[in-house]
Amino acid sequence: MKIRRAHLPSTDMVFIYENKKEEYSLVAIPEKQWSIMVRYEEAFEEVDEKLLQSLTKVTEQEKAKLLAGKIRHWITEM
Repeated sequence: MKIRRAHLPSTDMVFIYENKKEEYSLVAIPEKQWSIMVRYEEAFEEVDEKLLQSLTKVTEQEKAKLLAGKIRHWITEM
């Protein structure tokens, strides 16, 4: 499991668990009571849209865009 800091005012830590055997990553932000599972086979555009739609439910649109970009970068670097 990796722990990242988003360095955004309302988000402190992002937890990322990678399951290589079943080919998915689980991302969670406990402070926002938010989590999402992203499968390896999903295209970047799908992941961006999925993250953005989900994050917009727990934070403002601009912060959701920044956070979605950071999360996609982190899960693709793993």
